[in-house]
Amino acid sequence: MEKEVINKEEFKKLTLRRAFDFLENSNGQKLVEKSLEVIENEDKILNAFISVNKNPEIGVPIGIKDNINVMDMETTCASKILKGYIAPYDATVVKKLKAAKFAIVGKTNLDEFAMGASTEYSAFGVTRNPHDTDRVAGGSSGGSAAAVASGEVIAALGSDTGGSIRQPAAFCGVVGFKPSYGLVSRYGLVAFASSLDQIGPITKTVEDSAILMNVIAGRDENDSTTVDRKIDFTQFIGKDMPKMKIAVPKQSFNEGVEDGIKEKMQEFIRFCESLGHNVDIVDIDEIKYSVATYYIIAPSEVSSNLSRFDGVKYGLRVSADGLRQMYEESRGIGFGDEVRRRILIGTFTLSAAYYDAYFEKAQKVRRKISMKLSEVFETHDFIVTPTSPITAFKVGSVSDPLVYYMMDIFTIPANLAGLPAISIPFGKVEHLPVGIQIMGPRFSDAKLLGFADNLERHLKGN
Repeated sequence: MEKEVINKEEFKKLTLRRAFDFLENSNGQKLVEKSLEVIENEDKILNAFISVNKNPEIGVPIGIKDNINVMDMETTCASKILKGYIAPYDATVVKKLKAAKFAIVGKTNLDEFAMGASTEYSAFGVTRNPHDTDRVAGGSSGGSAAAVASGEVIAALGSDTGGSIRQPAAFCGVVGFKPSYGLVSRYGLVAFASSLDQIGPITKTVEDSAILMNVIAGRDENDSTTVDRKIDFTQFIGKDMPKMKIAVPKQSFNEGVEDGIKEKMQEFIRFCESLGHNVDIVDIDEIKYSVATYYIIAPSEVSSNLSRFDGVKYGLRVSADGLRQMYEESRGIGFGDEVRRRILIGTFTLSAAYYDAYFEKAQKVRRKISMKLSEVFETHDFIVTPTSPITAFKVGSVSDPLVYYMMDIFTIPANLAGLPAISIPFGKVEHLPVGIQIMGPRFSDAKLLGFADNLERHLKGN
């Protein structure tokens, strides 16, 4: 068969299904060349990539968040403390991608050690939003979201600890999916908060997310938290879905949610009802405790996980007179402000004097939040909220950490309870994309993807 020719603009619009058609027609090299060409042109402004692989294997171009190991490539976690560290092995998800004929074209930018909601906290500069380069791309997987939204790659992987896939997907107008905890191996992901972290796809369409999930999911002997569940994530893609019962928390319209977002939520409710789905406004008061709970549990796990970065075995090492001074100066210089803040909070809450008052209590509240969500799912198929209470904000405009943390109020509950959740684009407020989050019961991932795909197809008029 004669090889198809694809120009740059056509490449930017490619979905995974179409890309694999190119592969079958022996055009894999052309896809890689176009991806590198777009990165060369677009990334001077966007800064979506920390490093670019100039000689990837032939395949479907994909970006990998730079806290996931790709063998023989630098893994920095966007931190000075890991600059120059070359990964000696592939993460399990990367192994699977390579076996499925994906080409790793680069490592995408993020908030340092995935701690942030804007990709402003990166030692390698801010990632900018393709829809408005004066604004942030979201975070912490902002580089992955910007790379997909701008057409630099066809798809990307991110990690999600409190919304770090879904929120940047919402800001950039693409699809972001956080799987149920345990479906995707974390082996080779640099740990942030181990009980919350999950790797997932950022894509142009829901179908693409389902295709990627079929590649990366599965039990892994290297990650004891993975579960042995055989799920075909594409089983409901492209199919009609039965009428669903949807719960919309009244907290979606609380103070702190921008007026434009509230209007889009009302519009989404009307859209779902027009398709025959039943929508109930419910009270999930426990949502208000999710941010405080998260910001005790996550920093506590950070304090433990990041203790390994001491300047001894790898990464930044500051010359000093003694071992203690070397530890202190390497970590003090190597970690940025936000990472140091979270390590200090976590160390405090884990200390003997405060463990019961903070960490133990937070774990109890986590269970209450999880139980409340389970209670709602006894009578409803899905819970729908805005992905973010605001649209993408201007670079440098938010300095108060508490304001910053509250941006995760709707995404955090899914991490605390280990549930699947997806952000799909739903129009814009002025020129800025809006994301709607759909959350389902644990291991309802295929049904959730099918429902989101059905909504997406109706939105596009298909």
